[in-house]
Amino acid sequence: MSNIHKLEHWADTHHPAWIDFLRVVLGLFIFYKGVSFIQDTGAILEMLKGSAFTAFAKLSVVHYIAFAHLVGGIFIAAGLLTRLAILIQIPILLGAVFFVNFPQGLSHNIELELSIITLVLLLVFLFYGSGKISLDNYMRQQ
Repeated sequence: MSNIHKLEHWADTHHPAWIDFLRVVLGLFIFYKGVSFIQDTGAILEMLKGSAFTAFAKLSVVHYIAFAHLVGGIFIAAGLLTRLAILIQIPILLGAVFFVNFPQGLSHNIELELSIITLVLLLVFLFYGSGKISLDNYMRQQ
């Protein structure tokens, strides 16, 4: 058995129920952020104003972020293809932490703190997976 399978097996056997609750909350938070991005696309375009992207690329990035957060948030909350949904979220959160929120400064920047906490939780669930209370587990048992 490879190291990845051993690690995955360990994470499956050491998965308390409260972690599933935390995964659902994380997924709902990411879904909420997707809804807020759709409601205020101008704010995201404003953040990208100084970048070297073309207008089409900026709109593409905004739509990618909103779609990935909406679909990924639902998938993470439901525990469906959790690791794949998380892998799609990680580049967005890395960009949010290092290119959007971090340059604004560390003092009184709640968005930076939320982005870092979300990124850390995504990395935790990339390791732990979806857990026992999830659609992945339900489909595995059927």
